[in-house]
Amino acid sequence: MTLKAKIWLLAVAPLLLAVALISGLLAFETQRLERQQAQVLEDALISTKQDELRSYIALALTSIEHLYGTGRDDDVAKEQVKAILASMNFGDDGYFFVYDKDGLNIVHPRQPELMGQNLWNMRDSDGVFVIRELTARAREGGGYQRYRWPKPSTGKIERKLGYAVELKRWGWMLGTGIYLDDVDVAAAKLRDNLLSSVRQTLMGLAALAMIAALAVFGGGLALNISEQRRADRKLQVMAFRVVTSQEEERARVSRELHDHICQLLVSIKYQFELVGHRIKHPGEQPVTGLDTEINSLSKAIGEVRRISHGLRPALLDDLGLPAALKQIGNELAQRSGLTVQVVPTAHADRLPELQAVSLFRVAQEALRNVEQHAQAANVEVRLAASKDQLVLVITDDGCGFDVKNVELSRDGGIGLGNMRERVERNGGRFVLVSPGRTELTASFPLAEAA
Repeated sequence: MTLKAKIWLLAVAPLLLAVALISGLLAFETQRLERQQAQVLEDALISTKQDELRSYIALALTSIEHLYGTGRDDDVAKEQVKAILASMNFGDDGYFFVYDKDGLNIVHPRQPELMGQNLWNMRDSDGVFVIRELTARAREGGGYQRYRWPKPSTGKIERKLGYAVELKRWGWMLGTGIYLDDVDVAAAKLRDNLLSSVRQTLMGLAALAMIAALAVFGGGLALNISEQRRADRKLQVMAFRVVTSQEEERARVSRELHDHICQLLVSIKYQFELVGHRIKHPGEQPVTGLDTEINSLSKAIGEVRRISHGLRPALLDDLGLPAALKQIGNELAQRSGLTVQVVPTAHADRLPELQAVSLFRVAQEALRNVEQHAQAANVEVRLAASKDQLVLVITDDGCGFDVKNVELSRDGGIGLGNMRERVERNGGRFVLVSPGRTELTASFPLAEAA
């Protein structure tokens, strides 16, 4: 997975998701608040209009009090009341209307064509029986009713709030109403203001999310560059150690070949030249020394075999790790005079070849360090199985050393860095304890038995 994809999945995507959820919650809460505030505004405006309607009806009743209130029921009084109510207006669209108990229109100054029509069964666009409901409110002692009715000034059908009372003696319903389109305009304005505020807030959140995403991406990129540089430095150190190890190994093999094999072969060459000279000139001295040359050749063969085993012992391939450990232990004892005890109490048949080679190299390097630096008299090499681990423990009774300082030294000290990297790189665990009695532990997990 690329760096960009990792930063996106681990940092930017959760951030954008959180911003999206916050934005959605904000939008939802804004809609709820809009409905609540619109309802509060409408309730306040409706309350004001209700008071206004009661005042208009009270004014109308006062205007006809001298006729209806005196108890007159003649047609002349009724005609005068109709005239008075028809002449009363308020605003551009305010008027009074009168219907009888059967729904017959008696007074309607703004729509005279309705006069004389029975509207008892008339319904508005919402299905409300307008005259029936107004009459019902009037018979209840006066009440309010919402419905839709044409607005005189525009001709459009608008929402209207009506208020009606009953002239019980005459069987009339007297009413008036106020159109609610201004309430709708006020609510729409409120919604626009809220939506504008929400848009600004969302734009602010989007800008903040973009800045945060860029900051996270930049921080991740900077961190990755830092980690990359650190990894490059580690890689350089590892490469330096690998090259150093290769050069050290080549130098060791070169010394072995020069100091032992080359000298033996040169000596054998001189001896055979001498033998050849004596064979060509038999009269001078008798031909002798063949046994010495043959012994020298045997030594040379032994040295070649020893160097070959140091590079890759055949026993490691043929008989496995325990036998190879015994061989290098015996060679160290013969070469240095140290007391070397090799105790392979566990088999390594379930250990992968790469890890077995790693343990062998660790043992080889550790024994070389003991021989060259430890000043020890006794060495123990133990290979044991512990639960699901194969553990190699090498212990000596030498002078010991400061592990931390040696591992932190530039040249890797006496190969500790190489051993640790070899084990840990292949999935194992490496532990070294010193000074005093030095104990090195390298372990690898065992594979499941077939």
